[in-house]
Amino acid sequence: MIPYGKQDINQADIDAVVAVLTSDFLTQGPMVPKFEQTVASHVGADHALAVNSATSALHIACLALGLKHGDWLWTTPVTFVASANCGLYCGSKIDFVDIDPQTYNLCPMALKAKLELAKKENRLPKVVVAVHLCGQPCDMKAIGALATEYGFKVIEDASHAIGGKYQGEFIGNCRYSDITVFSFHPVKIVTTAEGGMALTNDAALAEKMNLLRSHGITRDPALMTSEPDGPWYYQQVDLGFNYRMTELQAALGVSQVDRLDAFVARRHELAKRYDELLATLPVTIPWQHPDSYSGLHLYVIRLQLNKISKLHRQVFESLREQGIGVNLHYIPVHTQPYYQAMGFEAEDFPEAMVYYREAISIPMYQGLTDDQQDQVVSALRHALAGGED
Repeated sequence: MIPYGKQDINQADIDAVVAVLTSDFLTQGPMVPKFEQTVASHVGADHALAVNSATSALHIACLALGLKHGDWLWTTPVTFVASANCGLYCGSKIDFVDIDPQTYNLCPMALKAKLELAKKENRLPKVVVAVHLCGQPCDMKAIGALATEYGFKVIEDASHAIGGKYQGEFIGNCRYSDITVFSFHPVKIVTTAEGGMALTNDAALAEKMNLLRSHGITRDPALMTSEPDGPWYYQQVDLGFNYRMTELQAALGVSQVDRLDAFVARRHELAKRYDELLATLPVTIPWQHPDSYSGLHLYVIRLQLNKISKLHRQVFESLREQGIGVNLHYIPVHTQPYYQAMGFEAEDFPEAMVYYREAISIPMYQGLTDDQQDQVVSALRHALAGGED
């Protein structure tokens, strides 16, 4: 089976982890700060906070921005559920903004229209989570301008996008956002096995997220309510969580980032080759905005169903039967039973639903060979033709 995504581990990665295993620290040692500084320096952010998952990073980002009961968080329906769930963890209400039919990201025009209506109804969002689907950045300049006009905070959910660029600058520099979040799950561009990171240029937000990821505990006398009892002393000054990253994960991350640019470059080679190989098939290939240099975590095709005799599900199942580990990113969040119970209807966000009925993620990872890619395309051609050679 050729998977849709896969980690790339070399001997340097293994050696980095083994070195930590034989060191004095398996957690709360020097490697986590080193990993944070490595990523922050690479993308051009002032502060980075490593945590145990991107979901944890989204949660503490929302809390640091003051999201609370009764507030609104808006995001895209075409994302993993964590992009919306992070608001529910804070007690907020959730709504969605439909996608742009070309980029599949949150549509700035739909956002503007929704904001105009929400202002009249006094239900403007406190936070908007802009998800860089597949690794292609949202139109952050437009979203940032709307944030200034309407007074909401912006989180970039860049779980798919480390190593990508927007307007020539690395995603993660927070030029148009308050906080950016990365994921280091094994199928992502670089991995720490499990892990995530929140980046910001705001020292106060960084300090707040630092507290929240480790039980709300501090050893910094400047943050305490009284003089320390002694050198052993700490205080819990907030209600936090155990969201820390281990030294083993951080060591793997530092090693992986050494190859980040090469990983993304290889993904672009594969994407260009896919574009050429799929040009004559009845599928829509990913469109890339000229302002973006995608991280290319995913390569999503959309079936031109009016040109084939097969159903979406039939093509998907045929590919799986032929040993191609395709997937679908994502089932629109507002169609999940938990969100349907809140009153959302499937057709509330029509562009998201059209996307869902046509999309298939085909294999995309830096270790994919040209021969394997040829196998993917051959299997797709077979599936689209209904099994005919």
